Amino acid sequence: MKIYFHHAPQNNLAADAFAQLTKKYNPVDIKDADVIVVLGGDGTMLDALKDTQNFPKPLYGLNYGTVGFLLNPRMNENDNLPQLISQANPVSVTPLRMIATTGDGKAHSALGFNEVSLFREERHTAHIRITIDGIVRMEKLIGDGVMVATPQGSTAYNMTAGGPILPIGCGLLSLTPNNPFVPRRWKGAILPATTKFSFEVLEPSTRPVSVTADSTEIRDVHRVDISEDMSGQRTLLFNPRHHLHERALQEQFIG
Repeated sequence: MKIYFHHAPQNNLAADAFAQLTKKYNPVDIKDADVIVVLGGDGTMLDALKDTQNFPKPLYGLNYGTVGFLLNPRMNENDNLPQLISQANPVSVTPLRMIATTGDGKAHSALGFNEVSLFREERHTAHIRITIDGIVRMEKLIGDGVMVATPQGSTAYNMTAGGPILPIGCGLLSLTPNNPFVPRRWKGAILPATTKFSFEVLEPSTRPVSVTADSTEIRDVHRVDISEDMSGQRTLLFNPRHHLHERALQEQFIG
């Protein structure tokens, strides 16, 4: 098995694991690899998904971060890495494609495997018009912002904002407000993954808004269009006892 390693150099645990594993397993260049092994946390995995877009190999993560929802537990001394990878189960994850238009008229594109989130830049609340599949569904949302989350991202920022946990592979997306002031009782919506979202920032000069697709941030946005990007679909590998489907299910029963 030919392995390429991707790690977080600023993470001491991940850096130590990288040194030990590369010494033991003789890594190859990414273009020759069968699999990409990611060492770090969820942020490292999201970076790896973007950094290796041109090499759509399956990714097997080992958690040397904090939560590690998108990764497997770190190895024991007696574990055999190629054997763990060969026994792992694949899960397909599909990103969101964000097209953000800024005040200067430029369009910026980025992928978000977890979520795309609009958020106010300053003390003033954001005023955002929400259009779904070409139909204005909310003339003005007033609050801190709004996000669209994928199933794999629904247990992250989306959940902390009060959004629902979506089963992996359910073909749905979560539209979740962030601290909405008007309408006060709106909790968001669950929509098909084929939905086309458009967000128009109202009064952008006095109520500036930024948008992030995972770790990519664009400031002073006037409009954001979001849709699922099937061409960016990737495969994550999980140990049978640590499957992503099961982890998402367990999250729904944690008090």
